[in-house]
Amino acid sequence: MAYGQENPGPQRNQSSFRARHWQDFYPSLGKGVLLADVTSRAVHFWSGDESVHFVFPCAIPMTDELTRRGQTEIVRKVANPPWTPTPSMRVKDPTLPQRVEGGAPENPLGKFGLYLGWPAYLVHGTHDTRKIGRRSSSGCYGLYNEHVEKLYAVAEIGTQVTVF
Repeated sequence: MAYGQENPGPQRNQSSFRARHWQDFYPSLGKGVLLADVTSRAVHFWSGDESVHFVFPCAIPMTDELTRRGQTEIVRKVANPPWTPTPSMRVKDPTLPQRVEGGAPENPLGKFGLYLGWPAYLVHGTHDTRKIGRRSSSGCYGLYNEHVEKLYAVAEIGTQVTVF
């Protein structure tokens, strides 16, 4: 409480987290469903047989312009994905390398990448855990490395994805 102010009562920090269910977006699970909730800054995943359900906090794109919304799918899975900065990233920071090989400590994609049907959009890990739960990416959805490892193990190519 600031000096000279009356006590305003308890302060509340209401979370924007919302529980989601795959049936709100798809008529069937198919190979699985991944929902990226930008407002809640969370990734929800269900396996095709519904035996696995994860909810992970995530980093989200820095701006609405970088946030691609809609439906797509996982089209590729890569362990130790290489990172190639996009042209717009290079305009913002011309000192960025042309490419960083997978597994390199300076690679911002972490240990695993799930590539979406939209070019340059992934769900991936990150070594910079300060980014999780924040607007901090250039379009991707970043997870703690241990979370993306669990997701990578069970998510299949063809998993349905909705970003909203």
